[in-house]
Amino acid sequence: MFDSLKIALQYILPKHLLSRLVGCLAAAQAGALTTGLIKLFIKQYQVNMAEALHSDPEDYSSFNAFFTRELKPGMRPICDGDNQLALPVDGAVSQLGDIKHDSIFQAKGHDYSLTTLLGGKPEVALPFKDGKFATIYLSPKDYHRIHMPLDGTLTDMLYVPGELFSVSPLTAQRVPGLFARNERVVAIFDTEIGKFAMVLVGATIVASIETKWAGTVSPPAGKNVQHWQYPTEGEHAVHLKKGEEMGLFKLGSTIVACFEADKLEFADLNEGDPTRLGEIFATITK
Repeated sequence: MFDSLKIALQYILPKHLLSRLVGCLAAAQAGALTTGLIKLFIKQYQVNMAEALHSDPEDYSSFNAFFTRELKPGMRPICDGDNQLALPVDGAVSQLGDIKHDSIFQAKGHDYSLTTLLGGKPEVALPFKDGKFATIYLSPKDYHRIHMPLDGTLTDMLYVPGELFSVSPLTAQRVPGLFARNERVVAIFDTEIGKFAMVLVGATIVASIETKWAGTVSPPAGKNVQHWQYPTEGEHAVHLKKGEEMGLFKLGSTIVACFEADKLEFADLNEGDPTRLGEIFATITK
């Protein structure tokens, strides 16, 4: 009954207003109050600060600075095999497997549309039909920067407005089409194995989604789908190497990675398994 109440409240709460308010609070530089909040969060979620570049809570001027903390050099070595993709985030596997034409599995009893996930644009979704996907949930304790699983050249970015439901495992089980309903940023890359899509899914109290090339994309990006295209050559092209940072969440969320068909096989990963940035994500089979 308590779980049902938590889901019901998400339908009626002013999620965008709440998220933007929390975003303002998270950006505030409130001295001892900020430090106290960070210490409480570390204790509550058992955050491993020994891995952080700055391990003292007092080193962070705002909660956002703490939440998007960098890791010490060498904490996440990137798998170096030429035919290996690296896990892009710390987190836990929500689901992964085959895209069945235009359908992605969310949780028992729930699928959602690939095309809807990628902004409702059939031409963007086409390369990924019958391909593969992986959904990874980033919990509050996790490192919240997102890195590239393989070398890629940016071709497109889309901002897709939407809801801000929680993306916790409970909500994924109870809210139909969750990841294709929530606000999200979609980045499309050209890679050695074809097109690759990285979808950064917003959630309740996720104050901001940022990319390395555009800075803050959300908020505020408007009420309509926005689509930017990028040159693949020249001084303005965006080339990112495997393991290089591509974006971040200010407060936690989920990523969905999509790949073309017959290009790779995922490592031995199953629902609920922890993921660690840089470890083997998949093996190229093309």
